[in-house]
Amino acid sequence: MTACSNFCRCLSAALVLCLSIFLALPALGQTVEGDDNPPLPGSPVSVGLYISPPFVMEEEPGVYSGMAVDLWEALAQKNGILYEYRLFPTIRELVDAAADKSIGIAVTNLTITRKRADRIDFTQPWFDAGLRILVPDSQGASFSEVITGLQESGYLRAYGWLALVIVFATALMTVFDRRFDKNFPRGWPEGVSESFYAVMSVVTSGKAPSRKNLFGWPGRIWQALWLVCGIAVMAYVTSSVTSVMTTLSLTNQINSVADLPGKSIGVFAGSVAEEFAEASGWSHRSFDDIEGAVAALRSDEIDAVVGDAPVLEYYAHSHPRANVEVIGPIFEPDKYGFALAHGSPWTRPLTLELLTAHETDMIEQLRVRYFGDER
Repeated sequence: MTACSNFCRCLSAALVLCLSIFLALPALGQTVEGDDNPPLPGSPVSVGLYISPPFVMEEEPGVYSGMAVDLWEALAQKNGILYEYRLFPTIRELVDAAADKSIGIAVTNLTITRKRADRIDFTQPWFDAGLRILVPDSQGASFSEVITGLQESGYLRAYGWLALVIVFATALMTVFDRRFDKNFPRGWPEGVSESFYAVMSVVTSGKAPSRKNLFGWPGRIWQALWLVCGIAVMAYVTSSVTSVMTTLSLTNQINSVADLPGKSIGVFAGSVAEEFAEASGWSHRSFDDIEGAVAALRSDEIDAVVGDAPVLEYYAHSHPRANVEVIGPIFEPDKYGFALAHGSPWTRPLTLELLTAHETDMIEQLRVRYFGDER
């Protein structure tokens, strides 16, 4: 009886213990899932940066500013995050570092895409953007392009025949005047130059220099015919050059994304613009930063630069002597966010703070500070 009683008491105690553990498990699970403020690490978080004015700018070595930097520092302060900056030369290297956890957070104007989201986590978007096109502000044809256009159109051959006619007319006029005009220079160099000047005056202006009429009314009719020929030649040359330049201008002009096929395009390495250019089959060249891309654009190595609209707009506005302009509407609209490694404990806290920053207009105030009131 005593043994049975002891067994029952032990069994009851075991059941009570198991029931207590079972009831405590949901509470433990809720505590872990609801931990929005992870403990601070013992060492500072490594924050990766990519220079992209006006989002990330280097004031001096180790000192950074910009809309993305200001926003990040405000969020870090509210979350009590200690951090240190680490600079990356390209967007691709920045994303790779976030994916392999070499850095804790990537801060720049980083576009949120499905391809990147397979490798890294993103916070709540904090900026709406898209792609635009940067071109020289005086798109036109160079002298060499005009000559090539005239050759391809067959005008240079016609100009060659005109040159032969001018040479023949000069020689004929020289011989004629030497024989019939007593006041004509006797020396051949002087005579040829005088005749050449007379012929070119007729060709270029339609006006002949004053000279004696040696043959009466037939001579006047002959001079009038020369004037008509000169006007016709000048009109032909002018119209042919104008038509070629107009054709080249229309061909070289870039007004929208529809004009980019067949052109040489500059993009930033690892950017969404690079992915878009590859998907579109464009001939493109990758650059580490906007300075290198603009240098290639101004030296005619590329025809246009495709990149994030706010970055291109800010560059064109802040570098008026660069002689570049942003054209066309935004295409491929996208959003910017901060990037973290998969499973980072900071993703949710930063997202919550970004939502608060939107609701309190802090992000809008930063936008106005760097871009002005125009949207």
